[in-house]
Amino acid sequence: MTSKGFTLLEIVVVTSIIILLTVVVFVDYRGTEKDFALTRSAHKLSQDLRQVEEMAMSSQKTPLEFGEQVFPKGGYGIHFVENSDSYILFADCNDNNNYDRTGGAISCEEATNLTPYPETIKEFFLEEGIKIKEVVPFPSPLNITFTPPDPTITISGGTQAVITLCLKDNQEITKTITVNTVGLIDTE
Repeated sequence: MTSKGFTLLEIVVVTSIIILLTVVVFVDYRGTEKDFALTRSAHKLSQDLRQVEEMAMSSQKTPLEFGEQVFPKGGYGIHFVENSDSYILFADCNDNNNYDRTGGAISCEEATNLTPYPETIKEFFLEEGIKIKEVVPFPSPLNITFTPPDPTITISGGTQAVITLCLKDNQEITKTITVNTVGLIDTE
Protein backbone atom coordinates (compact mmCIF):
# COMPACT_ATOMS: atom_id res chain seq x y z
CA MET A 1 0.00 0.00 0.00
CA THR A 2 1.38 3.44 -0.96
CA SER A 3 0.80 6.58 1.05
CA LYS A 4 -0.04 9.85 -0.73
CA GLY A 5 0.83 12.43 1.93
CA PHE A 6 3.72 14.48 3.26
CA THR A 7 5.81 13.59 6.23
CA LEU A 8 6.16 16.00 9.09
CA LEU A 9 9.82 16.50 8.21
CA GLU A 10 8.99 17.51 4.62
CA ILE A 11 6.41 20.05 5.81
CA VAL A 12 8.85 21.55 8.34
CA VAL A 13 11.63 21.84 5.72
CA VAL A 14 9.35 23.52 3.14
CA THR A 15 7.89 25.89 5.75
CA SER A 16 11.39 26.83 6.96
CA ILE A 17 12.51 27.61 3.39
CA ILE A 18 9.44 29.81 2.80
CA ILE A 19 10.02 31.69 6.08
CA LEU A 20 13.70 32.22 5.26
CA LEU A 21 12.93 33.59 1.78
CA THR A 22 10.24 35.88 3.22
CA VAL A 23 12.66 37.35 5.76
CA VAL A 24 15.35 37.93 3.10
CA VAL A 25 12.89 39.64 0.73
CA PHE A 26 11.35 41.78 3.49
CA VAL A 27 14.74 43.01 4.79
CA ASP A 28 15.85 43.89 1.25
CA TYR A 29 12.49 45.61 0.59
CA ARG A 30 13.01 48.08 3.47
CA GLY A 31 16.42 49.13 2.08
CA THR A 32 15.08 49.36 -1.46
CA GLU A 33 12.13 51.49 -0.28
CA LYS A 34 14.56 54.08 1.15
CA ASP A 35 16.64 54.04 -2.06
CA PHE A 36 13.49 54.66 -4.11
CA ALA A 37 12.53 57.58 -1.83
CA LEU A 38 15.99 59.10 -2.39
CA THR A 39 15.73 58.63 -6.16
CA ARG A 40 12.21 60.11 -6.23
CA SER A 41 13.37 63.12 -4.20
CA ALA A 42 16.30 63.73 -6.56
CA HIS A 43 14.05 63.56 -9.63
CA LYS A 44 11.44 65.80 -7.97
CA LEU A 45 14.14 68.38 -7.20
CA SER A 46 15.30 68.27 -10.85
CA GLN A 47 11.71 68.66 -12.00
CA ASP A 48 11.20 71.65 -9.66
CA LEU A 49 14.35 73.32 -11.02
CA ARG A 50 13.05 72.87 -14.56
CA GLN A 51 9.66 74.29 -13.51
CA VAL A 52 11.33 77.41 -12.09
CA GLU A 53 13.36 77.79 -15.29
CA GLU A 54 10.15 77.52 -17.32
CA MET A 55 8.42 80.11 -15.11
CA ALA A 56 11.23 82.57 -15.89
CA MET A 57 11.35 81.76 -19.61
CA SER A 58 7.62 82.30 -19.99
CA SER A 59 7.72 85.48 -17.86
CA GLN A 60 4.99 83.97 -15.69
CA LYS A 61 3.47 86.24 -13.05
CA THR A 62 3.59 85.21 -9.41
CA PRO A 63 0.64 83.10 -8.16
CA LEU A 64 -2.21 84.72 -6.24
CA GLU A 65 -1.05 83.00 -3.04
CA PHE A 66 2.06 85.22 -3.21
CA GLY A 67 -0.12 88.22 -2.47
CA GLU A 68 0.06 89.95 -5.83
CA GLN A 69 0.47 88.97 -9.46
CA VAL A 70 3.61 90.57 -10.85
CA PHE A 71 6.67 89.39 -12.69
CA PRO A 72 9.59 89.75 -10.25
CA LYS A 73 12.48 92.00 -11.42
CA GLY A 74 15.07 89.26 -10.88
CA GLY A 75 13.01 86.32 -12.11
CA TYR A 76 12.54 83.19 -10.04
CA GLY A 77 14.90 81.11 -7.95
CA ILE A 78 15.35 78.18 -5.61
CA HIS A 79 17.03 78.49 -2.21
CA PHE A 80 18.89 75.54 -0.62
CA VAL A 81 20.35 75.14 2.88
CA GLU A 82 22.57 72.25 3.96
CA ASN A 83 21.16 69.74 6.47
CA SER A 84 17.61 70.77 5.61
CA ASP A 85 14.67 68.65 4.53
CA SER A 86 13.20 71.37 2.29
CA TYR A 87 14.00 74.02 -0.32
CA ILE A 88 12.21 77.24 -1.25
CA LEU A 89 10.86 78.57 -4.55
CA PHE A 90 11.15 82.35 -4.47
CA ALA A 91 10.41 85.42 -6.57
CA ASP A 92 13.52 87.64 -6.76
CA CYS A 93 11.66 90.91 -6.25
CA ASN A 94 14.70 93.16 -5.76
CA ASP A 95 16.92 91.59 -8.46
CA ASN A 96 19.76 90.68 -6.07
CA ASN A 97 19.89 86.94 -6.96
CA ASN A 98 19.31 86.08 -3.29
CA TYR A 99 16.39 84.86 -1.27
CA ASP A 100 14.96 87.50 1.07
CA ARG A 101 12.77 85.97 3.76
CA THR A 102 11.58 89.26 5.23
CA GLY A 103 11.50 92.87 4.16
CA GLY A 104 10.04 96.31 4.47
CA ALA A 105 8.83 97.03 0.94
CA ILE A 106 5.09 97.34 0.45
CA SER A 107 5.03 95.24 -2.70
CA CYS A 108 7.30 93.11 -4.86
CA GLU A 109 7.38 95.85 -7.52
CA GLU A 110 8.59 98.43 -4.97
CA ALA A 111 11.36 96.22 -3.55
CA THR A 112 14.98 97.42 -3.71
CA ASN A 113 18.27 96.13 -2.32
CA LEU A 114 17.77 98.40 0.69
CA THR A 115 14.11 97.52 1.27
CA PRO A 116 13.51 93.92 0.18
CA TYR A 117 10.12 92.22 0.05
CA PRO A 118 9.38 88.71 1.49
CA GLU A 119 9.99 86.50 -1.54
CA THR A 120 8.74 83.03 -0.55
CA ILE A 121 6.34 81.50 -3.06
CA LYS A 122 6.40 77.87 -1.95
CA GLU A 123 8.43 75.55 0.28
CA PHE A 124 9.03 72.05 -1.08
CA PHE A 125 9.64 69.23 1.41
CA LEU A 126 11.77 66.20 0.61
CA GLU A 127 10.38 62.74 1.32
CA GLU A 128 10.57 61.45 4.87
CA GLY A 129 14.06 60.25 5.77
CA ILE A 130 15.79 62.38 3.08
CA LYS A 131 17.80 65.58 3.60
CA ILE A 132 20.08 67.97 1.73
CA LYS A 133 23.53 66.79 2.76
CA GLU A 134 25.66 69.35 0.98
CA VAL A 135 25.51 72.26 -1.44
CA VAL A 136 28.40 73.43 -3.60
CA PRO A 137 29.65 76.10 -4.08
CA PHE A 138 30.12 76.99 -0.47
CA PRO A 139 29.00 78.58 1.73
CA SER A 140 25.47 77.43 2.36
CA PRO A 141 22.85 78.72 1.52
CA LEU A 142 22.83 78.26 -2.23
CA ASN A 143 20.58 80.35 -4.48
CA ILE A 144 19.94 79.51 -8.14
CA THR A 145 18.00 82.18 -10.02
CA PHE A 146 16.52 82.18 -13.52
CA THR A 147 15.99 85.54 -15.24
CA PRO A 148 14.23 85.86 -18.63
CA PRO A 149 14.25 85.84 -21.56
CA ASP A 150 16.78 83.02 -22.28
CA PRO A 151 16.85 82.51 -19.15
CA THR A 152 20.05 83.75 -17.56
CA ILE A 153 21.02 81.39 -14.76
CA THR A 154 22.87 82.79 -11.76
CA ILE A 155 24.39 80.48 -9.17
CA SER A 156 25.49 82.12 -5.94
CA GLY A 157 29.25 81.70 -5.69
CA GLY A 158 30.04 79.98 -8.97
CA THR A 159 29.19 78.67 -12.41
CA GLN A 160 28.01 75.22 -11.33
CA ALA A 161 25.90 74.07 -8.39
CA VAL A 162 25.89 70.59 -6.89
CA ILE A 163 23.12 69.63 -4.49
CA THR A 164 23.71 66.33 -2.68
CA LEU A 165 20.76 64.52 -1.13
CA CYS A 166 21.20 61.62 1.31
CA LEU A 167 19.33 59.31 3.62
CA LYS A 168 19.11 60.76 7.13
CA ASP A 169 20.02 57.44 8.73
CA ASN A 170 22.83 56.56 6.26
CA GLN A 171 24.57 59.61 4.82
CA GLU A 172 26.82 57.44 2.63
CA ILE A 173 23.90 56.74 0.27
CA THR A 174 23.54 59.85 -1.88
CA LYS A 175 22.11 61.31 -5.10
CA THR A 176 23.51 64.48 -6.66
CA ILE A 177 21.83 67.09 -8.82
CA THR A 178 24.15 69.31 -10.88
CA VAL A 179 23.08 72.62 -12.41
CA ASN A 180 25.27 74.87 -14.54
CA THR A 181 24.84 78.38 -15.92
CA VAL A 182 24.09 77.02 -19.40
CA GLY A 183 20.93 75.37 -18.11
CA LEU A 184 21.97 71.72 -17.88
CA ILE A 185 20.30 69.96 -14.96
CA ASP A 186 21.73 66.49 -14.35
CA THR A 187 20.77 63.86 -11.75
CA GLU A 188 23.23 61.13 -10.74
